[in-house]
Amino acid sequence: MTFHRNSKETKMVVLDPRKDAEAVFDVLDKGGVAIVPLDVAYAVFGGCGDAIKNIFTAKGRSFSKPNGMMADYEIFSELHIVGERERTLVRAVTEDYGLPLSVVAPFRADHPIFASVDEFTMERSTKIGTLDLLLNAGPLHKAITELSRQRMRPVLGSSANRSLTGSKYRLQDVDREVRDIAAIEVDYGLSRYANPEGISSTIIDLKSFQVHRYGVCFEQIADILNRHFQIELPARPAPVAA
Repeated sequence: MTFHRNSKETKMVVLDPRKDAEAVFDVLDKGGVAIVPLDVAYAVFGGCGDAIKNIFTAKGRSFSKPNGMMADYEIFSELHIVGERERTLVRAVTEDYGLPLSVVAPFRADHPIFASVDEFTMERSTKIGTLDLLLNAGPLHKAITELSRQRMRPVLGSSANRSLTGSKYRLQDVDREVRDIAAIEVDYGLSRYANPEGISSTIIDLKSFQVHRYGVCFEQIADILNRHFQIELPARPAPVAA
């Protein structure tokens, strides 16, 4: 927390996402692991093969489950190979309505942002020629994606929890095995979309419109797609009775 003074007022600054994003990138550039707060949940990211291996091991995550990549609309529009309707749809959900969204689609593997990425990291972050991009997940997400574009370095990872245990919405709730591998942890308190179900972002395939994950804001996203694009997503499955 910092204070900025001028002749008229004293302004208290509680968060500094740009400064935090630069600190995160310093760690990633050195091969380390970062735990960061997103609106959808806390997440863990790395920038090289060793960091990605450490993340998968700490989480107990199957190598068959790929990482996601942090993105904004500009990164999405340059990487994903989709039509104009899909671009308009993503902009509508993430910018016009201001909701978080993960989207899966074929991508341009020859884009310069992947020039420094090793083979192992690419294999663990893609699946059958597709890439999962997370958009509009909070102030630190925005600052990190801006640096990602400027530095031409992808930020790759997944939710900061042991596999199949549910997303974590406070830093202190992140599993110790995951926290122990992090060279930096950023704490913004409770995630905006914290929920008792332990779910993170909604994931939609932009080619088939299959729902890969029924996550936060799904009902709002489904309504937007139905009203504006005449796309009807299957309803969220009812919870299984205990």
